Amino acid sequence: MTADELRKMYLKFFEDKGHVSISGASLIPENDPTVLFTTAGMHPLVPYLLGEPHPSGVRLCNCQKCIRTGDIDDVGDASHLTFFEMLGNWSLGDYFKEEAIAWSFEFLTSKAYLGFNPDSLVVTVFQGNSVVPKDEESASVWKKLGISDERIFALPAEDNWWGLPGAGPCGPDTEMFIDTGKRPCGSNCRPGCSCGKYFEIWNDVFMHYEKAVDGTIGPLKQRNVDTGMGVERTIAMMQGRSTVFETELFAPVIAVIEDNSGHGMNENDEIRKAFRVISDHMRSSVFILAEPQGITPSNLGQGYVLRRLIRRAIRFAKKIDMKVGFAGSIADCLIDSYKHVYPELAFVRRDIVQKLTAEEEQFEKTLHHGMAELDKVLVNISNHAQTVLSGRVAFRLYDTYGFPLEFTEEICREHGISVDREGFDKAFGTHKEVSKQNKAFKGGLADNSEATTRLHTATHLLHKALRMVLGDHVKQSGSNITPERLRFDFSHPAKMTADELKQVEDIVNDAIRRKLPITVETMTLEQAKDSGATALFVGKYAEQVKVYSIGDFSKEVCGGPHVRNTEELGRFEIKKEESSSAGVRRIRAVLSEA
Repeated sequence: MTADELRKMYLKFFEDKGHVSISGASLIPENDPTVLFTTAGMHPLVPYLLGEPHPSGVRLCNCQKCIRTGDIDDVGDASHLTFFEMLGNWSLGDYFKEEAIAWSFEFLTSKAYLGFNPDSLVVTVFQGNSVVPKDEESASVWKKLGISDERIFALPAEDNWWGLPGAGPCGPDTEMFIDTGKRPCGSNCRPGCSCGKYFEIWNDVFMHYEKAVDGTIGPLKQRNVDTGMGVERTIAMMQGRSTVFETELFAPVIAVIEDNSGHGMNENDEIRKAFRVISDHMRSSVFILAEPQGITPSNLGQGYVLRRLIRRAIRFAKKIDMKVGFAGSIADCLIDSYKHVYPELAFVRRDIVQKLTAEEEQFEKTLHHGMAELDKVLVNISNHAQTVLSGRVAFRLYDTYGFPLEFTEEICREHGISVDREGFDKAFGTHKEVSKQNKAFKGGLADNSEATTRLHTATHLLHKALRMVLGDHVKQSGSNITPERLRFDFSHPAKMTADELKQVEDIVNDAIRRKLPITVETMTLEQAKDSGATALFVGKYAEQVKVYSIGDFSKEVCGGPHVRNTEELGRFEIKKEESSSAGVRRIRAVLSEA
């Protein structure tokens, strides 16, 4: 079974169960305050998991692009990826555990679908704790479906509880594994063990709890189901492959790397790891660069992660003697492989190749000098029988040669040397804002409080005012809204003048003074586009979306939330305008009493 066949089969299966197939969301999250990228299918749906009506109904399914970099150092093994596709289906206050588990079992074991032997299926459920009881209901459903007691494992929260890092919807899950038939690694071998006996294939999360800001867990006002099946891992199992890198998703790019480097992928373990890191990191980079928010390599936020992925790929490319200029050819290969599924890749091909090539060239200019400097430092440390690289030196490598801290740590780790992170942070003191972005980025809406809702509505006024003053080239590139202030990133090539800022401020405050009503309509994406609504028009034309109109002033596709009338906003004031990254400006603004 190919990835194309799996995507179509999965969506058709759930459409036949009454689900509406919706488009996957952007890799850049809009409503999740805790992450840089969309890391799971649930992130774009958080407002609807909390109870807001979804325009497409209460049963949904899709294929979501995801980026996870928490285990970036594990990329290179058989299964870890930074970019992956997640198939998912959701119940928003509709069906619950019995239906969700039964459908998972049917799709996994029916000959009409994946056809796994039911006897090879092993599952886990939440064992309970002092706050939430054991998930006996899920275990009971599995038993009814024929899964014996010895193949049902009750595990703690670190294994079978899912939710956002901060406050938000959460709940116990039941995970499905295929027993590969390998011998157990020991008496404690169980699903989730890294020995390879159990291969995770699906996860059903039952979100009927909510975590408050103070960390307490309470009931959610509706019972939700949120499931996830990884495309890459599933087709690897279906094709009998031992790694995801042996599937058709990676074959074309691996062929390009072999041609460029003159090495075969499986010559030895070191070369094999390099092939996997390069193909994974370049795939992630291509998809990030394709996002309409215009993310570019930089030293903060998503741009920092993008830069780290590209530069890590370059370092591994050097290990296998790849020729300078490889980034463009790999990007072209990846775009050709995925454009039939994600057409937006082809539309921005030139931009993707240009940005990757520019970053490769820029890094090449500093890499030689930086590596030479680090080599000298490592020799000196070794000669003095030391085991720690000072934070001051690590920062100099970052500041002078563009080495991300993780990059230096990885090279040092290969030589048995650690890096003084505390010393690095101290040396980084003059770059506090950048440090904050790299370590604890907050994006999207911090919460759905009244203050945050007011500021979110104000971003719509700001967006329209910027387009009126600067031109239609202005597009939102990101936002971060807390109860205290809004931060709005937008495409524009130059610093705004004091006069332009005053014009924008005046336009927004005039719209507030006019007491404009805010209304919402549900329509197809095509109708929204034809009506003149502003949006990052990516998705299925027939898909239902919400369009918010602020009187006769603006019309924008958005998931909410909003106030009912602009008179609720008070006075709008721009506090700062600055550069965010190349071609992107940033405005910080507040609302005060009228």
